[in-house]
Amino acid sequence: MADPKKYTVGWICALTTEQIAAAAFLDEQHAPLEDQPSHDSNSYILGSIGKHNVVIAVLPLEYGTASASNVATNLLRTFPNVRVGLLVGIGGGAPSDRHDIRLGDVVVSAPSAGNGGVFQYDFGKTIQGEAFQHTRFLNQSPAVLRSAVASLQTRYMLDGHQLKKNIESVLETRKRLKKLFGRPNENSDMLFQSNVVHDEEGCAAVCAKNKSNLVARCERTEHDDDPAVHYGLVASANQVMKDAHIRDKLSAEKDVLCFEMEAAGLMNNFPCLVIRGICDYSDSHKSKEWQGFAAMAAAAYAKDLLGIILPGKIEAERRLSEVLTQVRDAVTNIETNVEDIRSRMNSEEDLKILDWLADSNYSSQHNDYLSRRQQGTGQWLLESKEYQNWLSAKKQTLFCPGIPGAGKTILTAIVVEDLHTRFNKDPTVGIAYNYYNFKSQDQQTADKLMASLLRQLCFSQSSLPEVVQSLYDKHSYRKTQPSLEEIASALQVVARTFSRVLIIIDALDESRVQERPLFLSELFKVQAEISVNIFATSRPILEIKNLFRGCITLDVVASPEDIYKYVDGHMSMLPKFVHKNIILKEQLKAGITKIAQGMFLLAQLYLGTLEDKVTPKEMKQALRKFQRISLGNAKDQKREVLKAIYDDTMKRIKEQKPGFCHLATNALSWLSHAKRQLKTVELQHALAVNMEVDSGRGRIPEKFHADSIPDIDLIVSSCHGLVTVDEESQVIRLVHYTTQEYFDRMRRQWFPEAETKIANVCTLYITVDEFYSYENERENYPRIEKKLQLDPFFGYACANWGYHARGADSSSHFIHVFLADKWSVRTAAQTVCYMQLFQANNWNVMDITLVTALELAAFFGAVDLMYRLPSILNTSFRVDDLDSALYSALYNKQSDAIMLLLDMGADIGAKDRYGRKPLHRAALWGDVDGVRLLLDLGADPNAYDKWSQTAILQAAYRGHTAVVRLLLERGADFAKADTNRLTPVDYAVYDDNKAMIQDFLKTVTGSKPRVYLLKNTILRAAINCSDFEAFRLVFEEGPRPKLNGRFGSKLLFKAVTRNEASRRVYRVDRYELKGDLAIVELLLAKGAKLIQSGSYGKKRMLARTGISHEWLAQKIPALFTEERRWIRKSCRT
Repeated sequence: MADPKKYTVGWICALTTEQIAAAAFLDEQHAPLEDQPSHDSNSYILGSIGKHNVVIAVLPLEYGTASASNVATNLLRTFPNVRVGLLVGIGGGAPSDRHDIRLGDVVVSAPSAGNGGVFQYDFGKTIQGEAFQHTRFLNQSPAVLRSAVASLQTRYMLDGHQLKKNIESVLETRKRLKKLFGRPNENSDMLFQSNVVHDEEGCAAVCAKNKSNLVARCERTEHDDDPAVHYGLVASANQVMKDAHIRDKLSAEKDVLCFEMEAAGLMNNFPCLVIRGICDYSDSHKSKEWQGFAAMAAAAYAKDLLGIILPGKIEAERRLSEVLTQVRDAVTNIETNVEDIRSRMNSEEDLKILDWLADSNYSSQHNDYLSRRQQGTGQWLLESKEYQNWLSAKKQTLFCPGIPGAGKTILTAIVVEDLHTRFNKDPTVGIAYNYYNFKSQDQQTADKLMASLLRQLCFSQSSLPEVVQSLYDKHSYRKTQPSLEEIASALQVVARTFSRVLIIIDALDESRVQERPLFLSELFKVQAEISVNIFATSRPILEIKNLFRGCITLDVVASPEDIYKYVDGHMSMLPKFVHKNIILKEQLKAGITKIAQGMFLLAQLYLGTLEDKVTPKEMKQALRKFQRISLGNAKDQKREVLKAIYDDTMKRIKEQKPGFCHLATNALSWLSHAKRQLKTVELQHALAVNMEVDSGRGRIPEKFHADSIPDIDLIVSSCHGLVTVDEESQVIRLVHYTTQEYFDRMRRQWFPEAETKIANVCTLYITVDEFYSYENERENYPRIEKKLQLDPFFGYACANWGYHARGADSSSHFIHVFLADKWSVRTAAQTVCYMQLFQANNWNVMDITLVTALELAAFFGAVDLMYRLPSILNTSFRVDDLDSALYSALYNKQSDAIMLLLDMGADIGAKDRYGRKPLHRAALWGDVDGVRLLLDLGADPNAYDKWSQTAILQAAYRGHTAVVRLLLERGADFAKADTNRLTPVDYAVYDDNKAMIQDFLKTVTGSKPRVYLLKNTILRAAINCSDFEAFRLVFEEGPRPKLNGRFGSKLLFKAVTRNEASRRVYRVDRYELKGDLAIVELLLAKGAKLIQSGSYGKKRMLARTGISHEWLAQKIPALFTEERRWIRKSCRT
């Protein structure tokens, strides 16, 4: 009799054909259930694949999304231990230029463009005058399945697959299935043009008779997978897709690969992976001829997938029945708030703007940290007087400094979760949070973190806030990014829409030193204006503590009770004999709690060092050793305690068997030297690269073999607790910031040649790759995009080899081979440009040419390699080569490379095709250090290009305030106009850049004529766009412009005659009338008088005015003389 509790894999089929194919691939078929609950009407086949027990269920005849949901519900009731789900069967393909999908191919659901892998295209809303909006978000497949798909994808890519061979093997064993489940003739695989509708007489007889009805496709070669496996979005609905035009539309808009009818009904009730064999092309030309083989192909892939998942990984997953119970409870709570927030931002354009604003919302980090919390810990903070006061009062800041390893980050996650729990029913409370990370400092600048907070608050709005839309409109057409001040201003506007806002910032000490005061000063400015509460954590660094002077402070030290709970909850790490010895177990818990010195990290590391102890005596000896190490409580002593534990851990790693030692050392070397956080699959590929050189050719025969990829669990276990994996994001990282600090101090001892080895791996990975690069990089971008999706380490290697090479041995053979290979260099360069353009959203990269080895080395600032390049390439560089490389170095702000190139002969005054010099480019890109360096070397600050644009004008146009300030200090001409008759001052005023205007006013001093020229320019520009604040700034300090003459009269005339037509000239879309009135009133107050000869000038003025005649009659009586009757008709009342 089969025991329902033994089955952990649920496999759902929609058709009997699919169930037969699934059963055919079972390694062993089990006896059916003897007793099935009365409420369960499902039909089951039980069996095993490898070491996994599998239950296969088939839908009743009324298949569709609702039926699939019922089948899943019954399955989970009858088989309560099912932990992962598969939906395996047939579907309709959506072939396109991007995806060569054919009959018999397999499509596997994978997250894509904000979707979890499955997209319900018939669920949404229709608004009059607008397109149908899809509003349902479906869950993604479990992480263990997504990880297995990635591993299997890598194996298939490297070695190909055996799906066809496996299908043939099954059919040879079960010959009865050959007729219905064998592969049909290739000639029956016909893809018709979208406008060709099926004729009832048959495709072969009518539809295919005219060859122009068919889409011409190349035959697959022996180098192509057949069947091919595709990964992406699966579209699901309650109806069969038979319309080629709708198919093509959804394929183009959503990148849909496959259509089917069951997945949407399952994903939120039975989180599963969808695997579909393609049996038709989702058009009117449907046939059942390919259904059998397509079902077999899907089942064959599912078997391969289960074959690479260890049983322990599935056992470690939560039971789906428990997950769904928790989800339903959460949904019940959320539904009570739906009436308060009637619509969420589901517009693709809104999401596009928010993604432009910030590309991270830290949710995966938060979920990972929260999952590491030991149940019951952290309550002391939530119950503390300081936290309760912070919660109850407004405009409060709670600063929580704490020693390393005290659990500050986990406490932050607890606080975030507590706030979400408290205020989940109150949509008027905004919550936003950031987690600093030492490996992400380049991505965590002050402006990007402020933008992340703004993004999170925008998600709580029913629609995209207008201030964010305006910010996007202003910068998108220039391909620029908003400044910190602009983002903070927008944050203030959005925050005003809430009754209160709670902002949580973790690990300020892991941010760049120069970024902290910038970020906090802007955040405190926002807090001073509106009701914002700030919670922040950091190590007790004096500079940071000073920034929070006067705020509520609560020191974070892990309480003995919490550490005891943590140790008790992790005793399972220790050998079984400890659990049998109750006295020893209590001694270890009490002992570690006592010597942990308020640090969870120490407790964690102590437990890790006990894992390999095999007797109670060894356990006690290790505990006594810890006690001796932990004597003393000084700050330096704590650092020494951590060093001693890390030393001991590294000693144990080195004492492992050679294979484990080598694996752990290489993994730790990569993780401590990587330029950003690594995904697990990236690290696996990096560790698998074959570095053995073929002595005959000086190259290696292959990059690596799939069998060389190490198991991620083995990597983690060999590192003895020094690394951890975020299951949701699949990021692998060092366990703590102090671990990175330890390796930074000890890298010469543990990883003496790490940078050279890593640079070698990266360059070798690119060099041996047979990836042809087109001359025109834009033609190559689609292929680069696909390459980055399929080859997980390729992007890191291209984007970071040069940074590692800077610290590497410049005589490395591998690096030289790479640089000498024109196509490898071009591939890496084009990939860098693609990633800058589409991933970093940095359109400035379009201004440089990144093609040659010199340009690429200059981009990364690899100065030693630049010295060696002439001998490596056996050539000398022309001045044009050096000038082009100079732009690459300037773009990436590599000052050492800039100096070297100028020493080598690059021309500081060389012009590009637009007449721009290096100084123009540096100013345009906002590179303050580059501008300063070029000015120090003699660059002309007032040189202009073919449009008469100077460096300061281009900096003002892009909003680079710091660059403008520097150029002003060096004598740049602020009044020089371009061919559009616009000056740098005009751009500052038109962009409403108050900080830049103030810099102009503060920096331009000296002779009165120069100051008057500046102020008069600001006044003209301010009137043109009704900017009263800019107008007012002119009169705050210094000499005031004389307005009692003709100049004042002209300004007054302009202010009165402001209208919509003139506003459009200056790209100003909407202004309030009061801005014009305020400027007129200020002009009059400062002595301006209307000097217009005769009635013609007055009539002209009044005919164009947008201001009521009653107000003008009161303020400017001279207008109202003998023409009063005519004036009343002319003025707007």
